[in-house]
Parts: sequence; C-alpha cells; structure tokens
Amino acid sequence: MRLLTSHTIVFPALMFTALFAGVVLPAVWSSRPARRRAAAAVLREILLTVRRRR
Repeated sequence: MRLLTSHTIVFPALMFTALFAGVVLPAVWSSRPARRRAAAAVLREILLTVRRRR
C-alpha cells in the first residue's frame, strides 16, 4: 500500500516537471519567436485538453 501511495505522488510530480521544462520554459524564455509560438501552441492544446476532460 505504501508503494502505491508514493507512486501516486511521484508520477504526477515528474509529469508536471517534464511539462514545465519542455513546454512552459521554451514558451517564456526562448529567444526565437518561432520556438515561442510553437511552445505556446502546444501549451494551449494541453490546457484545452485538460479543460475538456473536466
């Protein structure tokens, strides 16, 4: 039971970290406009998908 609890905490934390590092940071700090637009589009799609599921 303890293993299940740690996985339910660790997995979402890892997913959030990967999403933040791979999408949010490039959308904010990239010096290339094309990269910023692409990262912003991906972030927009992710947020729309999350909102649709609720």
